[in-house]
Amino acid sequence: MHPYLLLGASLSLASQASAACTRAQLQDAVTAYINAQASGQVSTITALASSSINYTENDAVLDITKGVLAQPITIDFNRSMLDTTQCATFTELTAATSKHPYVIHTRMLFADDKIATMQSVVTDDGDWAFNATGHLAWTKQEKWDPIPEAKRDSRDVIKAAGDAYLDSWGDGSVKVPYGTPCARLEGGSYTGGGSRASANTCKMPQFPQPFKITNRRYVIDEEIGGLDIFNNFPFIEKTKPDGTPSSNFIRVEGGSIRYIHEATACATRNCGR
Repeated sequence: MHPYLLLGASLSLASQASAACTRAQLQDAVTAYINAQASGQVSTITALASSSINYTENDAVLDITKGVLAQPITIDFNRSMLDTTQCATFTELTAATSKHPYVIHTRMLFADDKIATMQSVVTDDGDWAFNATGHLAWTKQEKWDPIPEAKRDSRDVIKAAGDAYLDSWGDGSVKVPYGTPCARLEGGSYTGGGSRASANTCKMPQFPQPFKITNRRYVIDEEIGGLDIFNNFPFIEKTKPDGTPSSNFIRVEGGSIRYIHEATACATRNCGR
């Protein structure tokens, strides 16, 4: 079976088997994940995982004990989302001062109170616009505070904003609800801040050919207006025209996009661009 089909089947089964979960339970798992990555002690997270956990890095299925999780890294900053509706979490790790710098996006899905799936987009030197120092500097300046309950957007509104953004990459006619201001952190490159932080700073340029962003996988947290979409980004990687692993971490406030963080893995340095 094609690995994407196998992955999709796994996620479907995980979703069907998921039991109700609380923010406290999900936060405990996120804390264990961060501690595991900082120490390189995989057992910290496998203690909470299913014995048949599906573990992938950049869409490649790996033995969890042989991936980046087994490598201790210095984590300078982290930010997470907790999705109690589908029992899932998302965490962005910034490791700028580590011996090996990284920016890592990880989503975890739970079934029967165990981590059933872990997927990471792992970016480092040579990946699209990678600059962990720049990423750290900018992300620390952003405010992703909890949104007062009366002002929170629904899951549908948050998801629609993220989908419109991804749809606009291949179709410039799609209207995206960019906020004013809006800032995009692409690798380590920031397209906002100061007097430049207008809605236009988030607008993507028109690509030379139409395409669709496929294999979208979501984590949504209404409390912080957060959304992450794991996807396969076509066009950008010359050796993978059908798509390379990418993740877009988005903050939505009042129906409008405030922040976007993109992490995209390249098969060739700078995706051959």
